[in-house]
Amino acid sequence: MKLLLATRSSHKAGEAARILADEAEGAPAVLALDEAGIPRSEAEDGLEPHESFEENAASKARYFGRLSGQPTVADDSGLEVDALGGRPGVRTKRFAPPGRYPGLARDEANNQHLLDLLDGLPPGRRGARYVCVACLFDPTSGDTVHFRGEAPGRILTRRRGSGGFGYDPIFLDEETGLSYAELSADEKNERSHRGKAFRALAAFLRE
Repeated sequence: MKLLLATRSSHKAGEAARILADEAEGAPAVLALDEAGIPRSEAEDGLEPHESFEENAASKARYFGRLSGQPTVADDSGLEVDALGGRPGVRTKRFAPPGRYPGLARDEANNQHLLDLLDGLPPGRRGARYVCVACLFDPTSGDTVHFRGEAPGRILTRRRGSGGFGYDPIFLDEETGLSYAELSADEKNERSHRGKAFRALAAFLRE
């Protein structure tokens, strides 16, 4: 069995493949969109218009599942910050205002924007959580199943570590005292929102 992972992010594809391989003997091979030979199209830019992770994940899974004819899993994930009323949420990847931080890559601009918004807040008011919702779509039946994972933490006042991606350098795992960018790949998979969601998916596939 092959499972299409509806992402063009090599980071996400690598994490998902490792998690599924670790959780189940004979786990399905995971193919990212580029590996499956599915070319990028403008339609992809409009697949996440919704206000919930669940709806966005289902939108992507259905689109690519119908396009490929293969069982497809898509995830929508993001960061919810308590002091910002749950923002950036589904806008996590597009959080920094365009043009606000010239010269910075998107991840760096998003991190800086969040640090600016929380500037001066004490540790007790910097609570946050990573959220991941994975949606499995079966193009034969048209059925979808959702798997949700959450990882609590806190936003640091400065970047720490060189691993990970996205907000990992400023997201503190309070149990270990390390930022997600300081965790090893195995430690991150064990603790992360994506790890929890995809382990739930792996358990479902085993059944």
